[in-house]
Amino acid sequence: MKISVVIPVYRGEYFLWELYDRLVASLSKIADDFEIILVNDHSPQNDWEIIKQICEKDSRVKGINLSKNFGQHRAISAGLDHISGDWIVVMDCDLQDQPEEIIKLYNKAQEGYDLVFGRRYHRKDSFIKKLGSNIFYKIFNYFTNSHFDNTIANFSISKRLVIENLKQYKEQTKFFPVLATSLGFKLGFENIEHSRRDEGKSSYSFKKLLMLALNIIVSHSNKPLRVAIFTGVFIAMVSFLISLYVLIKYLFWGIPVAGWASIMLSIWFLGGVTFAFLGIIGLYLGKVFDETKARPIYIIKEIINA
Repeated sequence: MKISVVIPVYRGEYFLWELYDRLVASLSKIADDFEIILVNDHSPQNDWEIIKQICEKDSRVKGINLSKNFGQHRAISAGLDHISGDWIVVMDCDLQDQPEEIIKLYNKAQEGYDLVFGRRYHRKDSFIKKLGSNIFYKIFNYFTNSHFDNTIANFSISKRLVIENLKQYKEQTKFFPVLATSLGFKLGFENIEHSRRDEGKSSYSFKKLLMLALNIIVSHSNKPLRVAIFTGVFIAMVSFLISLYVLIKYLFWGIPVAGWASIMLSIWFLGGVTFAFLGIIGLYLGKVFDETKARPIYIIKEIINA
């Protein structure tokens, strides 16, 4: 039974050789036949040179070099398009996803699960990264009616059937955990040990996490549009009640209506809300525009051992 391991690589030159050695040691305990697919997402470091060296040493390693930086989840898609295994592992390259934990995921999958995600019950990330991740999932869960938590990431193992069906999703915005779990296959979770990042820093800043959340929410849910509608109706009702109150005061008690300040504040407030809602609509129109162009989600510049 063959196992394919797909790993997007970005700023991973400090980890790649150790990652390879530990993967070979761990995978050899599960199967005699396996492959490792390293996808270089146009890293600014020497990642591709190291990947080529690993591929020259071991033909079981496939190297894929993308023409530019397409993003982590598109790089994962590039790797998934070149798998040949019966079981597919997806993980990061920075060794925070420990190769030895693949054995736990595989054993859990043998209990009858089609897809098993690793749950990082003790995350070894910085406070800022955990905070950003927590906010990301709270926003995402609210707008998409999902139940993800910040202990779940890409680290997973799945049957080939799951991945073959996942490939039918052709949208431009990719987010592997959400798409994989939306397929309806039997899903399991396994607690795994999470490691500290010893070199470098994560490419996901707080700003990038928020932008990722925004893109994924717009791609997977129309709830922001419904929120905009309900907010607009609420503001209109409050404005009507306030106007009615002011009119009654003026007609029955002759109280002069204070003018300029309240009018200007109302105009600025409603104008800001209007532009915000127009921006939400614009995001959806932009996503429709991107999808209708149907451009490839990645471009391969070079490939080795495939």
